[in-house]
Amino acid sequence: MTEEPDPAPLYREPRQARSAATLARVLRAAEEIASSAGLEEMTITGVAERAGVSVGTIYRRFDDKEQLVTALAERMLERREAYVAERLRAAEPSLSGVMDAYAHALLQSFAEGNKLFPELLRARGVKAVDRGAHAITEIHRLLVEAATRYTDEIRRSDPQAALDTVARALLGACFHNSVRPDPATGEVARRRYADELGDMATVYLLTPDRDRTSRSPLTVHARPQP
Repeated sequence: MTEEPDPAPLYREPRQARSAATLARVLRAAEEIASSAGLEEMTITGVAERAGVSVGTIYRRFDDKEQLVTALAERMLERREAYVAERLRAAEPSLSGVMDAYAHALLQSFAEGNKLFPELLRARGVKAVDRGAHAITEIHRLLVEAATRYTDEIRRSDPQAALDTVARALLGACFHNSVRPDPATGEVARRRYADELGDMATVYLLTPDRDRTSRSPLTVHARPQP
């Protein structure tokens, strides 16, 4: 059986601390420009000027602008994963504490660069979808891992399936908030919305399953004859 070749690197990785610091400065400059002016207006020259490096320094790391955009999207996804993991580690040691930490972390991470991130994914095409799916899977795993120690508190018949539902619902709600025209913005509004999402998740997990066997099928009433 032929092994698949390793995927090509996103860019030439730095080997020294100084080079790593320069790369971080370049990516930060690229994100600042793209966030304020959009990807179309972001140029290698503009990034070099903002980062305080030469154009040649950037081309020694990236082949072209597309590769720079790819690295920028990767950086934002890694930052989301790390932030959610950090907040879950610091969560209050309870089921509700984990749900609150997850909701707050997701809402904050999506609020950060919320206009830029969808544009980055569209610009990268199929590979972006693959990497975005990986990030979603990792964030999902982080919640399940953090909440598994409290499964004895969950009153649903299948605790793992219930945690899966909660992870999907909160992720969807936070993503929707980031793309809707009237998102919950500002620290107070985001905190209130995250609290509500955390409460909703906790209440669901602490509520036993409905007795579906006793429910009668919907009755279709005939329309009255004239």
